[in-house]
Amino acid sequence: MGAESFFFYLFGVIVLAGALGVVVMSNPVYSAISLVLCFFALAGEYVLLHAHFVAAAQVLVYAGAIMVLFLFVIMLMNPTPADAREAGGSALLGWLLGGLFFAAIFVALITARLPGSLPVRSEVSGYFGSVEQIGAELFTRYLWPFETAGVILLVGIVGVVVLARLHRKEG
Repeated sequence: MGAESFFFYLFGVIVLAGALGVVVMSNPVYSAISLVLCFFALAGEYVLLHAHFVAAAQVLVYAGAIMVLFLFVIMLMNPTPADAREAGGSALLGWLLGGLFFAAIFVALITARLPGSLPVRSEVSGYFGSVEQIGAELFTRYLWPFETAGVILLVGIVGVVVLARLHRKEG
């Protein structure tokens, strides 16, 4: 086993451990920290697959911005252990769906073609996941959806500013 395969499997185990920690931890802050660990290990997987831009976006967007949002909501809600006990009725459904999910993954792994530990270099071009390729795709093939998403985000920002000003004038 080469160094690249070793780190691929190591990051895979860290992703699985972090995901398990998200589900198992009773403290929501610890669960969020486990999710950050999972995001960083996933970024390591992207680096090993030579998708450096996607790895950087993973760290900046998910491990940074999204986790700040999650922690803000957790702190704002201030859940107590009593809240978790009240939600216990849906635990059976969660275990059932989780078991179904893992069974589907197991079947997919069993029936999948396993050529080797990592994708063969000839199957994935050196251009895959690079900033140049993503930029070329965004501004040629996906220009219309990219611009539409930008306009929708701009309308949302303007709407929030207008609502905040209206709320300030009323108060």
